[in-house]
Amino acid sequence: MNAPLKGKIAVVTGSGNGIGRACAMRFAQEGADVAILDIEQDALNEVADSLKQFGNRVLPIHLDLTQRPLVVDAFAKIRRDLGDVDILHNNVGQTARQRITDFCSSEPEVWDFVIGVSLMPTIMCSRQVAPIMRDRKKGKIVSTASDSPLIGDVNIADYSAAKAGVMGFTRSLAREMAPFNVNVNCVCPGPTRTRMVDLLPKAQADSSVAGVLMGRWGEPSEIANAVYFLASDQSDFITGQALVVNGGRVFY
Repeated sequence: MNAPLKGKIAVVTGSGNGIGRACAMRFAQEGADVAILDIEQDALNEVADSLKQFGNRVLPIHLDLTQRPLVVDAFAKIRRDLGDVDILHNNVGQTARQRITDFCSSEPEVWDFVIGVSLMPTIMCSRQVAPIMRDRKKGKIVSTASDSPLIGDVNIADYSAAKAGVMGFTRSLAREMAPFNVNVNCVCPGPTRTRMVDLLPKAQADSSVAGVLMGRWGEPSEIANAVYFLASDQSDFITGQALVVNGGRVFY
């Protein structure tokens, strides 16, 4: 069996559902041992059970990724139980969901929540692996950004700001890590068929997909294809990039 990631250790945050789940499955399918991190215990257990079919090591860790001490402890456990991380996929993040409003009606506690979950875990988790990758002179960090900052989606200014932060962080970290043979990139999904779609106001959901030139929602597996490419040896000469996967909603 061809297993390009055999012997690699991958970490996926926000892996209980949607894009994170699809990426964890893809990494395991390609031979990696996978640590999956999520705040939802039941979803985490379900994904862990699904990953066992591939015969690789699976380490589920239940935590709130906005809490720095828990993040530090989780990565210490990963290193103890699995080894040094070869691939980090920073995927956790979300809009305000039911509290989505226009900016003039928005509240500071909502901004804090959205930025706290959609930007800060990317920085915190990267901090746990970057020094070790630098010392080992190898590694891949791939983060999930969004095409929202490229378009300026209405009613989610906080989310667009957070994901623009992910893009900026990716580029700065890529410059620091490139001399040490560590690749840092991000993917920018467009409207993707995850459970978040069901939580959006219908008008906003319809508006989002209406701008997709290919006329449909993206599937989590299609985003996982892009993440896998950036996490694999096929992308060894690619760093600091934002790969847009959005069916033509915006060109970048």
